[in-house]
Amino acid sequence: MTERKPRKDAARNRQALLEAADVLFARSESPEDLTMADVAAAAGVGKGTLFRAFGDRSGLLRALYEARLEPVREAVETGPPPLGPGTPPQERVPALLDALLCFKLDNRRLALALEETGGSSPYQSGHYGWWHGVLRSVLEQVPGPVDAGFTAHALLAATRADLVEHLAGPEGVPRERLRAQLAGYAAGVLTAR
Repeated sequence: MTERKPRKDAARNRQALLEAADVLFARSESPEDLTMADVAAAAGVGKGTLFRAFGDRSGLLRALYEARLEPVREAVETGPPPLGPGTPPQERVPALLDALLCFKLDNRRLALALEETGGSSPYQSGHYGWWHGVLRSVLEQVPGPVDAGFTAHALLAATRADLVEHLAGPEGVPRERLRAQLAGYAAGVLTAR
């Protein structure tokens, strides 16, 4: 059995919806107030088209997040050092965490909205599983008795959207200071191994 390709108009509508959602989330003071109807209207399609393309609000958020994350994912999977393969673990782990932190800082509202959707644990999401897998495999290259899987979870906890929002928002920690603090934390974890 061959897999059906989506119709051209369905693919075009999906792209228009992602672009509309991207613009609306970037402009919104309160992403939780954006409705599926808002996104559909901005894309010039009906709500039914939106629901067929993404299922629900969480599906739309995940798709938008993944679309924004794709360049980072590509740099991690095939790019040059310090993110790409072949970089020594002591350099790659802090670079991976820095890339994720910068991504979440640049996409604060979207990352927070995605983690707050409440439908399932953020630890079960595809992007979390991917980041965890990458970090775990890099940490496994570092000599030492520490459990790479747990260490990857602990390092990723420092980049949770709610923590990033709290530090960058109410606490007003500047971006460069957050990056330096995370790099120091990662270095300490790697040294302790």
